[in-house]
Amino acid sequence: MMSLKRPENECSDPDCPFHGSLAVRGRVLDGVVVSDRMTKSVVIRINYTRFNRKYERYARASSRITAHNPPCIDAKKGEMVRVAECRPLSKTKSFCVVEKLAEEA
Repeated sequence: MMSLKRPENECSDPDCPFHGSLAVRGRVLDGVVVSDRMTKSVVIRINYTRFNRKYERYARASSRITAHNPPCIDAKKGEMVRVAECRPLSKTKSFCVVEKLAEEA
């Protein structure tokens, strides 16, 4: 697995992969935060291309993933982030924000 940059801030969240006991494994995805209105959660938009067999070309597609947002990272709307798969934290949350990649352009 790739090396992740530790955040400068400390937190006491038990579901933080750096300061708590949450183990991350599996898929690692990059995306843009489209909503940060939930407490300790964000919605990430993942863009990808999918091959359409009928027209023999690629089409752009996107999905929305709900991810845990630890207080030490605190990603905001419009930021580019990296999320990693973890155990299910709720009905829809199985990913956790592990790194901020860039601010909004």
